[in-house]
Amino acid sequence: MSSSSLPDEVVKNRWLGFLIWQSIASAVIHLSSSLLLHRLGRGPSSAAAILFSFLAFHLSLLLLSLALFLLSTPHPDPSASLPDLAAATLRASLKSLVGGFSRPSFTADFAHRARRSLASGVFLLVCGVAGFLSVVAVCGNAEVVDGESLVGVGLRGLVFGLVYGLHYVYRRRWILKFPIIQRPLFYSFKIGLSQSLKRALKLSVQAYVSSVILIFFLPDQLKNKSMIGKFIVQQLRFYIGILTVSICWELSHHLLQDVHTRRCIFAPPQGSAAAETNPSEILLETLEQSSPRSLVQYLAYLDLCIVTESNAEPWRRAAFFEETGETYQRTINVCLRPIEQLASGLAEGLEGFSINRSDLLSKQLNSPVDIQLDSRLHEALNDFQICSWCARALGALTARSHSEDRYGVAQLTGCNKAVVSTLLSCLLAVEACVGKKTSAQLAHMLGPANIRWATVNTGKRDAVPALTSKKRGAALHAKAYAMADVLKTSMYQVVSAFQTDMQANAKASVLEKNWIAEGKPIYGTREILIQKLHLFLDYHAV
Repeated sequence: MSSSSLPDEVVKNRWLGFLIWQSIASAVIHLSSSLLLHRLGRGPSSAAAILFSFLAFHLSLLLLSLALFLLSTPHPDPSASLPDLAAATLRASLKSLVGGFSRPSFTADFAHRARRSLASGVFLLVCGVAGFLSVVAVCGNAEVVDGESLVGVGLRGLVFGLVYGLHYVYRRRWILKFPIIQRPLFYSFKIGLSQSLKRALKLSVQAYVSSVILIFFLPDQLKNKSMIGKFIVQQLRFYIGILTVSICWELSHHLLQDVHTRRCIFAPPQGSAAAETNPSEILLETLEQSSPRSLVQYLAYLDLCIVTESNAEPWRRAAFFEETGETYQRTINVCLRPIEQLASGLAEGLEGFSINRSDLLSKQLNSPVDIQLDSRLHEALNDFQICSWCARALGALTARSHSEDRYGVAQLTGCNKAVVSTLLSCLLAVEACVGKKTSAQLAHMLGPANIRWATVNTGKRDAVPALTSKKRGAALHAKAYAMADVLKTSMYQVVSAFQTDMQANAKASVLEKNWIAEGKPIYGTREILIQKLHLFLDYHAV
């Protein structure tokens, strides 16, 4: 398989595997429910009814898969995203009508909100149609022969689809969550199976109660009139049908998460000619050429992080330290890019918060400027997963270079300087995002006895939360604190590996020369970076 076709093949195979396993699992569940309902004397009896039930049920699952494809983040194929294209068209139309927006940042924020709102609307619409078809397929029986009764059953299925879609959107379940530990597909599916069944049971009860309320508003011709005993059996049968559909949809979501978050190895087979010459080319080409926030990009960064941190494939990590140093530079650059973008985004957002404390306490999140600044901070942390993988890969690869870099390419190419400077600068920006202020101190105050002077609390710790809403501020802080932990861990990896060298450099007063890049950093000043590095070297950075 060529390197250029690998990303396309990855996406294609993942979605094909998801559809196959989804069809198998859903067919088994649908067959079991049909047998149960048939024994109760309420299942489809004729071959035509059975065929219609099977086709309609799997058509509804295909519609659900399409909705998941459009809404999932990271998106498998950003260029084929219908909400993105529609949102861009809508924005262009509105811009031409009102004569353009006055603020570029507001335009970007509007585009993001319009894209997400449109995607959620399309998802709810598809869920409603899929719920209509699936409930009719499962609950339709020989006794319900008139179309009006089937429409009534279908409308209750529509309510189920809307309830499920609203829950899916409100809980932000479209985001693919990559597990900390990569397990085989079967064990990952088995671990989350009980939770999926519990959620399916909960959603089926909520949807049933909502559909019962709908019965009182349906016209008489859409109601299935029967005796009380028969009515109770019909309601029980309807709930079994809703529970069947809910289980299938939940298992589809769980399977989607497991299939698409599995690690993909972007490397030729070990022992092949490509593995002997340049085994890192496929991975680096994918990282450099893949679309931002695409599924392929996420999988490539995950693969890089695992290779640098673990000893599962030492031959691939050894290929990074080839003699010319080009591969190592490309690897460091693709990892530095997201970290630099994060630091730059936070720096731009934090510039708007540099106002007096008296203004902060009286400010409310109601002006367009405040909303833009708040959105900038959240937008900067949207790529938290990729940034955390990059920070871990940078820390692990730099630390490994101390013992595995036979040619010294990490030091000779200046990559160690770039890594340490970027990690420290990004850490300062993230700490400032949660209100922690750091100022440069005199050289004689950097010792262990004066460590309290290194990080000064200026009383502005609530600077950023004051401009953010309670819910959005909590989410912002959670991501910021997690990112700060990852950055500190990566820095301590580097410091632990090069502790002897750094201490010798500090005694010779060349620590900043060998480990801090020249020029103005992305955030903060060079003096603050030097101070922060001394704190890490003394193991006092908290």
